[in-house]
Amino acid sequence: MDAGIFYSYFCAMLEEWGLMGMCVICFVSATIIPFPSEAAFLYCLHEGYSVYLVFLCAIVFNSLGGATNYALGYYGRKISKKPYLRAELLVNRYGYFAAFFSWVPIIGDPLMIVFGVYRTKLFPTMLFMTLGKAGRYVVYYLGYLTLV
Repeated sequence: MDAGIFYSYFCAMLEEWGLMGMCVICFVSATIIPFPSEAAFLYCLHEGYSVYLVFLCAIVFNSLGGATNYALGYYGRKISKKPYLRAELLVNRYGYFAAFFSWVPIIGDPLMIVFGVYRTKLFPTMLFMTLGKAGRYVVYYLGYLTLV
């Protein structure tokens, strides 16, 4: 897909759907499809939506996307482990705490898939994943406050 078309679609989704568009973008960005959830988060803040509502929606829908990756690994255990070797090392070394880094580009999505493959306990895995994703949005919000 052409980058210009992608950018136009992204902007149109946010303009037409507003906060619901951000929810969709936050969910999709946390799955194996790269999408700019941070830009959508900042756009909604800039448009004057409630800070609490923007945070809540971004964290919940981004976490649901991460949970989707966990489910892909959990129910699709017969995947090739070769592309997930780096994530597997993190899971083996740090356990549930590694889920905190599920927001990191490139390794975050495979990391959650590996957690699913290993069938780690759901509650601590989701807790650390959500804390990491929330922390990322807090950092972006603080950066936004310094610019506005």
